Amino acid sequence: MDKFPDQKRAVQYLHPPVDPFDQRMLAVGQGHQVYMEQCGNPDGIPVLVLHGGPGGGCSPSMRRYFDPSVYRVILFDQRGCGRSRPHASVTDNTTWHLVADIEMIRAELGIEQWIVFGGSWGATLSLIYAQTHPDAVRNLVLRGVFLMTQSELSWFYGGGAGRFWPEVWKRFTDIIPEDEHDDLIAAYNRRLFSGDIPMEQRFGKAWAAWENALASIHSAGGVHEGPAEYARAFARLENHYFSNAGFLEFDGQILAHMNRIKDIPGVIVQGRYDMICPPSSAYALAEKWPAGELKMVRNAGHALSEPGISAELVRAMDRIAVQ
Repeated sequence: MDKFPDQKRAVQYLHPPVDPFDQRMLAVGQGHQVYMEQCGNPDGIPVLVLHGGPGGGCSPSMRRYFDPSVYRVILFDQRGCGRSRPHASVTDNTTWHLVADIEMIRAELGIEQWIVFGGSWGATLSLIYAQTHPDAVRNLVLRGVFLMTQSELSWFYGGGAGRFWPEVWKRFTDIIPEDEHDDLIAAYNRRLFSGDIPMEQRFGKAWAAWENALASIHSAGGVHEGPAEYARAFARLENHYFSNAGFLEFDGQILAHMNRIKDIPGVIVQGRYDMICPPSSAYALAEKWPAGELKMVRNAGHALSEPGISAELVRAMDRIAVQ
């Protein structure tokens, strides 16, 4: 989900680039292997970075939100995406598989407690993981909050965001027959899982383009297509999770379970003009979270690389480092 369209403007706020001191593939079960890396200080404060999507994968830029002299930074590609294998696979790929994978990584690395840092879908997964394993989480740092609710999916795939971006919405919907427009997630699902690879790539690129066009507040709505196979994996995984309501037990589960993590300190960094994950979700989360602090960033959208978002996230991590 998360590209770096504003990287040149955001880079002034980030820590210097660092190389990993550990890179490996971990067998997590059911035939899946996930890519995992560590960078920064091997004896530092552990922080786990959860990427967006589902299906986005981690990138070197994500290492730069953390002072490498202070933090031991752990990143991994979730099942089916990035360097993890099998690529684009949705078999045995659910939220609960990912929660189990995170716990396996924690055990593998001998970490008792860590900070969990995630944006967009990464924020969703961070919250679900923390609610499942609260004793393992010392802080949460979230960005562009997505609570995996039907109202959020309806906003983005039911025409709400399309009212602000009608020309981009038209590109997204025009390749689907009009009689299927009542459920675009299902319509794309039929094509993304058709077994016809060129078709899956075509609709994967259209799915990804709709989201990418709205990520940055500076976007003009243009199409910035990535590699076809990346778009296919991203779209298949995201659609799979959204078609299954995130594999949650009921709609609104995350807010309903906030009592489980009410005492875990946290920071929520939210773009005021986020068109993908509107600020109402971040506000509702903060209302239910006494130990969570909401930072609403003016003149910012959804992207991790928005300058105001980057500055606030680095500020939050630098502040936690001296606590």
